[in-house]
Amino acid sequence: MMNPYLDIHPDVKAALQANKPVVALESTIISHGMPYPDNVATALKVEETIRENGAVPATIAIINGRIKVGLTHAEIEHLGKTGLGIIKTSRRDLPIILSKKMDGATTVATTMIAAAMAGIKIFATGGIGGVHRGAETSFDISADLQELAKTDVAVICAGCKSILDIGLTLEYLETNGVPVIGHGVKQMPAFYNRESNFEVDHQLDSSQEIAAALKAKWDADLKGGVVIANPIPHEHSMPRDVIDAAIEQALKELDEQGVKGKQSTPFLLSRVKELTGGDSLKSNIELVMNNARLASKIAADYCKL
Repeated sequence: MMNPYLDIHPDVKAALQANKPVVALESTIISHGMPYPDNVATALKVEETIRENGAVPATIAIINGRIKVGLTHAEIEHLGKTGLGIIKTSRRDLPIILSKKMDGATTVATTMIAAAMAGIKIFATGGIGGVHRGAETSFDISADLQELAKTDVAVICAGCKSILDIGLTLEYLETNGVPVIGHGVKQMPAFYNRESNFEVDHQLDSSQEIAAALKAKWDADLKGGVVIANPIPHEHSMPRDVIDAAIEQALKELDEQGVKGKQSTPFLLSRVKELTGGDSLKSNIELVMNNARLASKIAADYCKL
């Protein structure tokens, strides 16, 4: 049965009914991930990239208490201009946002929920949330990881955001049975650069292999999502020492200023951008485009199976 709070854009609905490839996109990256007008320009460019690669984009957000799967240009502009005024919405926030008819920007977790409601299996983003550094005392662990454990959507990303604890994030995913596939790599990408000190579960080198693995998982009734780690292109990867120094400084300021909870990631990403003179934002945009291209190919191959 169709969820009573769900609105699917006609282009997305037509593609799903015709078994054509559809790629879900989140909206927190628009409202909280980048400044205006870069956020709107990037969102529209990502959608166009998906179309150019043979799939239909479905950017997801909550507008006036409605879960929108596929946004209009005006709705994307609204999210971008309002920015941090839009509520960053994870699973726990959904009942209040829906009942009070508010606007919400969907995180990875909430985008997965909405995509699954609509019947979309493939989702492209920048980086997933994960276990925050110092989580052994703060217990700060993203709801994205639990959503990956139970919702049947594949997430194409450049790894988890490198402001997080990559090793503990991988351990948490392993505990919850979430496969982590490296697209052409054995190491987990570190968002702004291609390498970390941690290996992925499996390396698959083509979109066809990845699509086949997704089909096998869900046909076998193995619940939950899959992380497809797609490294940032070589030419856009940042020097590891530069980005590590910026992250360490940003984390120190986060602690000094007492920023916690859902405000942590936007604060850190913004501060890292400032400390790198805007280079991290450029890399962020390029890795999102790269993930959109791969997601489109995987979606197309999945529809053929």
